[in-house]
Amino acid sequence: MIDYMTLVGWHLGTVLPAAVIGGWVLARRKGTRVHKRLGWLYVVLMMITALVTLLMPALVGPRLFNHFGFIHLFSLLVLGSLPLAIWAIRNGRREWHRHSMINVFIGGIGIAGLLTLMPGRLMHQWLIAWWWY
Repeated sequence: MIDYMTLVGWHLGTVLPAAVIGGWVLARRKGTRVHKRLGWLYVVLMMITALVTLLMPALVGPRLFNHFGFIHLFSLLVLGSLPLAIWAIRNGRREWHRHSMINVFIGGIGIAGLLTLMPGRLMHQWLIAWWWY
């Protein structure tokens, strides 16, 4: 079994650049070579992020099989939405692609990221609790 803190390192090492790249891609002109290349990098980083998070046991709240928590639903959102987004753009369904990618960014990075700041979670300890108390 991989050490939890190693998984945290992999997770942060993929999700932080994905957040920056994803935000940039969402804000910039679509369909350009840069959009496509950075979009692929974003997809790879987010897929790795989602897979790594599935290996991380939930430490807060109720757990299924003594491992999976509510926050793992965002991993499933990412793992389902990214292939749909790729399929959609390859089949000319730009709106589906757009909605899927926005859902991944808002749910997989935004909401899940905010949930990591809740009391009892590691990011809360690192970013809030040490400063607050």
